[in-house]
Amino acid sequence: MNYTAEEIRNALYNNELCVYYQPLYVTMTSQLKSAEALIRWKKPDGTLILPADFIPVAEESDLIMEIDWYVTEAVCRTLEKQNMMPQYPISVNFSRKHIREENFARKLTELVDKYELPHPLIEIEITESAMVVEENRLFDWITSIRNAGFTVAIDDFGSGLSSLQFVKDVPADVLKIDKSLLSHNCEDEKERIVLESIFTFAHRLHMKTVAEGVETKEQLAFLRSLDCNKIQGFIFAHPMPEDEYLALCLAHKAAEEPKDILQIQSPASATNLLIEVVFRRYPLVIFANLTRNTYYVMAFQNFTSTPCPSAGIFDELVVHGTNSMHPDDRDKFSITFNRLNLLRAFKAGVKEIRLITRQLGDDGKYRLTETFEYFVKSNHSDDVIAITLCQPLPEDEQ
Repeated sequence: MNYTAEEIRNALYNNELCVYYQPLYVTMTSQLKSAEALIRWKKPDGTLILPADFIPVAEESDLIMEIDWYVTEAVCRTLEKQNMMPQYPISVNFSRKHIREENFARKLTELVDKYELPHPLIEIEITESAMVVEENRLFDWITSIRNAGFTVAIDDFGSGLSSLQFVKDVPADVLKIDKSLLSHNCEDEKERIVLESIFTFAHRLHMKTVAEGVETKEQLAFLRSLDCNKIQGFIFAHPMPEDEYLALCLAHKAAEEPKDILQIQSPASATNLLIEVVFRRYPLVIFANLTRNTYYVMAFQNFTSTPCPSAGIFDELVVHGTNSMHPDDRDKFSITFNRLNLLRAFKAGVKEIRLITRQLGDDGKYRLTETFEYFVKSNHSDDVIAITLCQPLPEDEQ
């Protein structure tokens, strides 16, 4: 049924619009973690109308902005009722029209402060599709919200024309993966590859991840393997009215961390920890495809006079590195890491190469630098891959 803007406005003013809450759970432990506020229209006869039947009409005018603020205040009242019970953050959806709303962050702050609530209890969600317009204004809007102590989530990622470049640049805290990406129950190989890629880049960008629309054990199991942070979907809970949500929070005891986190840690999480340790020891990490003569830098902390390009041709990288060496070490370096020589070494069964040279630092002084070259084999091709780990040696080893 199509409703008019006037009917929706009357429903708003007559308090027929109400907020339902869909709980979100920690993926690895299945513990309650937060919730999303969802609007519903409950008619006097008890009929419940879902947002898809009236929100698109409200979006055509500023009526949607009134509804968003109405929901936000309802959320604040719900959180206020939790003063004597566990409080969990609640996310609120906001239309892109708010991007042009004057003093949005200040208005949000004043509303939340009126209820004396900590700002981290409120998360602002804006859909991916809304984020492809007015980029400069959007960045400033999100920054002002985060500066006020609130978190920001990109909702429905993958539902439209997703832009990885845009996600990279936008200063959001959370990436919510749209349920459409789980449509094949995580059993289709292409679907799994896409999901693996999304979670990898989200974690590398230090964004929290939420999977929406999770309904099956197969989906849950695969998302656990990807180190997804939170789950939202019918497998755990449907959207529920406030009284049921409050009862759930009251009954739920604060989740205790397991005594040994390794017992539930996913392989992806363990990998992230390992990478963090590697980067701490080796500020320069380079992946090279010796067969294709290409490379990219995975991590770089400048400790040389001329930082290497982030990606390019491996032969040119060797020339670049050679030029930063002490003149007496240049031949040794260029011969050791000559691509054809590396391929011969790999074919001969060499597993790794270690070389210490003197490299010109960013302070104009030469320092001993240790370079490790490890040969690895990909399961997906016959290309020869080399991983380079490079670090300046401590002063006492100079």
